[in-house]
Amino acid sequence: MLCTRLTNARILTLDPDHPVAHDLGIWQGRIVGLDEAVTSLPAREVVDLQGATVLPGFIDSHVHLSWTGLRASSPSIAGLDRVEDVLGVVADAVRKSTPGAWVSIGGYDQRTLGRHLTAAELDRVSQGHRVFVMHDSGHACVVNSAVLDLLPPEVPHDNGVLVESAMGAVRRLRLPYAQEELADAIEYAGRVCLAEGVTACAEAGIGGGLLGHSPVELGAYQLLRDQGRLPLRVQLMPGGDTLRPQGAHERDGIPRGLDLGLRTGFGDDWLSVGALKIYTDGGMMARTAALTAPYEGMDHTGQLQDDPERLTSLIVDGHLAGWQLAVHAIGDRAADLALDALEQAQELRPRTDARHRIEHAGLIRPDQLPRFARLGLSAVVQPNFLRYFGDDYAAVMGPERAPWMYRGRGFLDHGVTLVGSSDRPVTDGSPLRAIQFMVERASVSGQLVGPDEAITVDEALRAYTVAGAYACRWEDSAGTLSPGKRADLVVLGDDPHRVDPSRIGDIEVVATFVDGREATEGRKL
Repeated sequence: MLCTRLTNARILTLDPDHPVAHDLGIWQGRIVGLDEAVTSLPAREVVDLQGATVLPGFIDSHVHLSWTGLRASSPSIAGLDRVEDVLGVVADAVRKSTPGAWVSIGGYDQRTLGRHLTAAELDRVSQGHRVFVMHDSGHACVVNSAVLDLLPPEVPHDNGVLVESAMGAVRRLRLPYAQEELADAIEYAGRVCLAEGVTACAEAGIGGGLLGHSPVELGAYQLLRDQGRLPLRVQLMPGGDTLRPQGAHERDGIPRGLDLGLRTGFGDDWLSVGALKIYTDGGMMARTAALTAPYEGMDHTGQLQDDPERLTSLIVDGHLAGWQLAVHAIGDRAADLALDALEQAQELRPRTDARHRIEHAGLIRPDQLPRFARLGLSAVVQPNFLRYFGDDYAAVMGPERAPWMYRGRGFLDHGVTLVGSSDRPVTDGSPLRAIQFMVERASVSGQLVGPDEAITVDEALRAYTVAGAYACRWEDSAGTLSPGKRADLVVLGDDPHRVDPSRIGDIEVVATFVDGREATEGRKL
């Protein structure tokens, strides 16, 4: 007997052996069959979906859950375009803080103000508190003099603005966060994901890097797992700087790694260790993505996160230690470094199924596309960056380079696995709105950004399901609605193939199921 049979649905399995179904059977959290294989079987519950569309649960392959939850509970200056209004929010947060506490502010973007805030301006309202204003990109911050006074003199800043590794120096002063606080933030963010149809995600950097929150950050996720509060499946990417010399046997060929030899693949269906996250450059929003030619109308080319030789060494060592690598490379100069290092690593120790990933791949020249394919890399892109920031990004890249941003068609035509993700909370995390952009290539203003990179609805859906499962090594249990796989699925109010592309982002997420359980109501299927 089945636990549940879903019937009267348009079930888009994304499995070429059975692409469309009307019935789906579930037993103990797994899909046991489709259509005639289950229609005559008795079931404890039969759910009539009244023609709704069912898809595999979306996989968001690059998120920051802790940051998302912490930001949601922090005062925000998002959308404020006057310095005095911004300072008013900071002043209010200071008044509500306990003496000596850090005051953290989110939602900062210098483009909204037309310039950066300064330490002197924050000093006017800080009343002795240490004030940290986080840039939306995660690659910059503004702090007041009370924070600057704590930093070593060699840490560079511009009137209180710190970027990349300098921002990291500030964050280390604030860390660590308590595991319980992180757990609450993660749970909140996970429930936001579920509301958008996301059933699994990859957390892009814990324990270190620019956005780690604690050296024991994994424990916050395990706490949720132990308490039955982890809302969705999570794969964790340790930050590259968590690796250290291990003294392993010379035959192991492991120059450095995590304690106990932990690496990609450890864990279970709900919580596991994924790729090693390595940053090579910054971001376009903060103008720190590393380019080969200057930003349009500017005299700089962004920056790498570290000396190129040290970055290359980290990438090679991670590969030699058996990790899948997730290399953050937004600018084309950073992509050159990543491609060169990964090629060197594969020459030293060939690994045919390494499944290394380039996170963002924000500006990829035509000559770099064949190298992605040759090295078997996945491109993990964030389409909503261009949906919301595309006008600005196109302006700072200029007309020649703008068509190379966050590609779609170019990757697919070269045989590169194209993976969709959000990088939440940098921008809207909705997969459906991202899928709409991948098809239309239109920003919210209507401006077309790289229209030749548009892909089909089916290709975009696969980027958030089949390709996401492949990039996270979940293809045996997720990505399609096939017998034997997990009953992780999303019920939509309409079929993305059957509405005008401009309406895809507005399709209702009716329900999300993880492991055969409706995520919002807790009903077991």
